[in-house]
Amino acid sequence: MRTEPFAADALQRDAFLGGRVWIWQPLQGYRAGIDPVLLAASVPAQAGQAVLELGCGAGPALCCLGHRVAGLDLAGIELQPAYAGLARRNLEENGLSGTVWTGDLRQPPPGMRARSFDHVIANPPYFEAGKRAVADAADRETALAGDTPLADWIATATRRLKPRGMAHVIQRVERLPELMHAMYTHLGTLELIPLLPREGRAPRLILMRGRKDGRAPFRCHPGIVLHRGALHERDGEDYTDLLRGVMREGLALPVPA
Repeated sequence: MRTEPFAADALQRDAFLGGRVWIWQPLQGYRAGIDPVLLAASVPAQAGQAVLELGCGAGPALCCLGHRVAGLDLAGIELQPAYAGLARRNLEENGLSGTVWTGDLRQPPPGMRARSFDHVIANPPYFEAGKRAVADAADRETALAGDTPLADWIATATRRLKPRGMAHVIQRVERLPELMHAMYTHLGTLELIPLLPREGRAPRLILMRGRKDGRAPFRCHPGIVLHRGALHERDGEDYTDLLRGVMREGLALPVPA
């Protein structure tokens, strides 16, 4: 848990979406990569809608989504005060307005409980606490292996959604059964989007989304391939053309709305 603000020399400003978005992140600690960008690119938000991110960290997903879709009402909640402060700074410096609360998503502050949203997005910790080697930095460990069950993430998301609103989650494929059970318990109209590291490879990550009060049958969309070729053969990026558009130009993932 990181409570004290980061010193200036402990931060680095990193380019996202080909330099269209810039994010302050700690040099040591939890650093965002491709995952929040993919999460943001999968959300079919429209101008005027409200979007909440649970566990927003330094705010890369909110900033990427806010860049792609102008006119969104952005909000986030983050457990670690130092990262919540970075999220507020990153929103402001990217020309975006939004509200970031500091707190536990299981017991959200009154301001968050008073609101409802068209979309709730989340990149929950990929590992269960106590089931892996502990990270060397406490704030990074909190981000990678929090003690909040996936069921609580989905329950909170559902409570904050408007009728027919949508929850969007990126997660490791190993936790898909747990995630699907939680989403079936609270949501309807579930959709799965596998993320394949390369053509012919099994997915390591998945995107799941569900609609509040939805009644349509479950859908599994075709997998999205992230990298070209069977192997990484040389230095540098080897994104597919589709992923390059997402990662470098801020385009949306082609997932049916």
